[in-house]
This record gives sequence, C-alpha cells and structure tokens, in this order.
Amino acid sequence: MAGFTETDVPAQTGRTALVTGANTGIGYEIARVLAARGARVLLACRDETKARAAIAGLKAQNPAADLGFVPLDQADLASVRRAAELAAAEPRLDLLINNAGVMVPPLTRTAQGHESQFGVNHLGTFALTGLLLGKLARTSGARVVITSSLAHKQGRIDWDDIDAHRGYSPNPRYYASKLMNLLHLQELDRRLRAAGMPVAAIGCHPGIAATELIRHAPAPLRAIWPLVGWVLNTPAMGAWPALQAATDASAAPGAYYGPQSLGGARGRSGPADRSSAAQDAAQARRLWELSVELTGVDPLPAAG
Repeated sequence: MAGFTETDVPAQTGRTALVTGANTGIGYEIARVLAARGARVLLACRDETKARAAIAGLKAQNPAADLGFVPLDQADLASVRRAAELAAAEPRLDLLINNAGVMVPPLTRTAQGHESQFGVNHLGTFALTGLLLGKLARTSGARVVITSSLAHKQGRIDWDDIDAHRGYSPNPRYYASKLMNLLHLQELDRRLRAAGMPVAAIGCHPGIAATELIRHAPAPLRAIWPLVGWVLNTPAMGAWPALQAATDASAAPGAYYGPQSLGGARGRSGPADRSSAAQDAAQARRLWELSVELTGVDPLPAAG
C-alpha cells in the first residue's frame, strides 16, 4: 500500500526539533525517529521525571541521540512563555511539532482559568507557535506541525460559553478543541503566506492509536484499549502522519495528513479529509482574534 511511514523520513542531521508531549506515546515515537535520523530533539514535557526517563530510554536505543529537555506545561501560559524562551535560545529551530494534548478529562481549568481542553489543546498550542515563529523563520525550510483528530468532524464551537462556565460535557469540548486546531492551522497558513514568511504550517492526525491519552475515558474503554494497538494503530504508527508533516519534502503548506485505511483510523500516512467547519474562514479568523486576546500573543499581526 502506498503511503508514508517512518522508513520514509529523510536524514535530519543538523536540524533541531521541539516535540511537545514527547515523554510518552506518539510524541515519544516522533522523538525516537527524528533522533535516529540525526536531529537534535528537544522533549517539551510537563513532568521532568518522566521526560528524563524518556530521554534515558531513547539513549538506550540510540546512544548517539542528541536530546534535550524543555519544561512545558500547556495549562499555564507563563510556562509556555518560558519554554519558548528556552527553545529560542537554541542555535537553530527547524521543527515545532505540537503533539501535546488532553482528552475528555473531568472539568478542570488552566492557570489562567480556561477550560482545560480549550486551554491546553488550543490556547497553549497557539501561544507556543506564535512565540516561536520568529525563531523558526530564521531557519530555511522550517515547519510548524499542528495535531488534530478524527474527532474534529464532530466539533462545534460554543462561542457563547467558550470556557464551559454554563455547562461542561467532556466529549463535545474535546471535539471542539480538535476543530480549533484545524482552524488555527488554516489561519496560520493564510497569514504566513500573506506575510511572505518562510515557515510552513502543516496539520496531521494520528487516527486511532493506543496511547495514554485515553486515561480519562470510562473504565470499560480503558480496559480494552491495549487491544487498539493490534487492531488499529500502535503509537509508532500513530506518529507517521506527524513525521510526514514534519519531514516529507512533498508535504505542502496548509496540508493535512492522516492514516489512509479504515476511514482514517489506521495505516500509512497520506492526505486526510477535514470537515467543512474546519475550512470556515470566518470562524478561523474569529478564533485567531479571540486567541490573541486570551493569550496576549499576537503572531503575524500585520498579515491579518
């Protein structure tokens, strides 16, 4: 079957990648492959102990791996700013792979008071990306990867209750946050082009993969979840679309990649479908403007 896998990732020697949520699951696999291809990989993670353990595991597989740790808690915009400063201090930054996220937790709020799925999955990604665009633009061929989900197709944004003060249901809020990721991708791509900025924004989704993201799901689903890796995607397979978005020479700015089998749930990576709502230019602009207001980060203001 045609499609992109980790064996198609070209040499990354001399390049530097920042991968969020890289201590486990898909993020760990992305870091593993990029490091194996010669990249310097910065693991941006909330928990330093887990990040150091992940680095040790990667080093055990590949003693020559060039790895670093960047503290990052996307539930706190102050932490996002500190992480961006550390990443910007690197000699170069070629890839920002926004992989970190939360899925269907109980109602919790970020340090700034936002509903956590909105705050972590979208606002944290928006702020980190915006803060690092200038650094990325100084490296030829730089890319930003934004991770969405098949769930975006069920997403609807409640503009009148964006932070779930009137009511909270975990699944619809997750779907909305994944729709926001694609609206962010669309508007970011539009503004980068308008500004003539040499950074490509590319999207991906992992299909359905057996990762720890399911930790807040109902117990029966958690119990059978290990079987998902056999039937659908392992974390390593779930990493293929992000790796394609990050490294495939033919990947186009603004494109969206995901698994090619079982309705996008499994398999090799290639072009993916997005909902009509995810291509709504007015919603994309509205979300961008709201995100600037809520994060205090104004990426590409002159290009709007």
